[in-house]
Amino acid sequence: MSQDLFDVPIFFIVFRETTEAAIIVSVLLAFLTRMFEKGTPTYKRLRNQVWIGSVLGLFICVCIGAAFIAVWYTVLNDIWGNSEDIWEGVFSLIATIMITIMGLAMLKTERMQEKWKVKLAKALEAGALKNAKSGGWKMSLQRYSFFILPFITVLREGLEAIVFIGGVSLDVEAKSIPIAAIMGFICGCLVGFIIYRGGNMLRLRWFFIFSTLILYLVAAGLMSKAVGYFEQYAWNQVIGGEAAEEGGDVIAYKVTTAVWHVSWGDPELNTDTNGGWQIFNAILGWNNTATIGSIVSYCGYWIIVALALIYMYYKERKENIAKAERGEFGQDTDGDLALENAKQYVDAEQGIIVGREEVDEERVIAQDGVEKTHDSTTKV
Repeated sequence: MSQDLFDVPIFFIVFRETTEAAIIVSVLLAFLTRMFEKGTPTYKRLRNQVWIGSVLGLFICVCIGAAFIAVWYTVLNDIWGNSEDIWEGVFSLIATIMITIMGLAMLKTERMQEKWKVKLAKALEAGALKNAKSGGWKMSLQRYSFFILPFITVLREGLEAIVFIGGVSLDVEAKSIPIAAIMGFICGCLVGFIIYRGGNMLRLRWFFIFSTLILYLVAAGLMSKAVGYFEQYAWNQVIGGEAAEEGGDVIAYKVTTAVWHVSWGDPELNTDTNGGWQIFNAILGWNNTATIGSIVSYCGYWIIVALALIYMYYKERKENIAKAERGEFGQDTDGDLALENAKQYVDAEQGIIVGREEVDEERVIAQDGVEKTHDSTTKV
């Protein structure tokens, strides 16, 4: 079935984290293009550093992720077999939390480009400060700084993706991970390429909003399923084991709490004509049996998300007003200006991050030169 081969939350998680990593690389490459002329040895060396650092960070993340999935599905997957319902409920609840956090991050993706421009500028300044005090490590940090920056940031984003995928994939089949992860990676790289070629994140705003909506639909369904699993586990304890399905001697659900139970649309049936209901189950949380708890939890989830978004909106608005009153608004958001100021910490000839003391010394020399020129002009 299609939902067994493609897991929607994993696609969006990998897509979001890949997009951020791709934006980091695109910001670094754009900075090098602005700082050095293409074709020069310095530009080629630093460009290679960026790509090698990015690929190495990605490779380490893929190895860690593959090891995690292998261990989970070969060693740990049978531990919870005797209490499957309660564990599936716990895993669905964890996935709900993870997806909700990821959805909030997805809404801020349109500002990611500016954020990483500012972060790069701060990293260059921080690197200059470290180099001024580092002594023996100074030259190493200077020479490989454009390798270290993408390596650390891509590695961090990759590990973050593994954490989220781990939380979401606990109750999905292993075969549903690869295609979703590969497609998410490809789409994220494509967005990064568009940004590098001069695209604007604001043009993708509605796409990220739509992606967040899909994630929240999945999370709401998982919340409902989590409650359903807990209720099913409690019911199985009452009847002394798993209930028989249609035609059996024991009713498979608690009648007093059921809102509906229909004989059609069961997503658990693996038939060729049942694919649509399985997709509805994967994306919307549909089940042919609904209880008071599952419906209340589904609606309650949307209420909590709505209140959280409203709170975040007014909190951000209040912070922006306070910054504007202090004259700080735009100070941490103008990425191009931040990168322009950060140019002073990079040696344009050698392509290394220079020490802060060297920058200050050059600035003093330049000021002295200007003052001497001014004095000689005055005497004439």
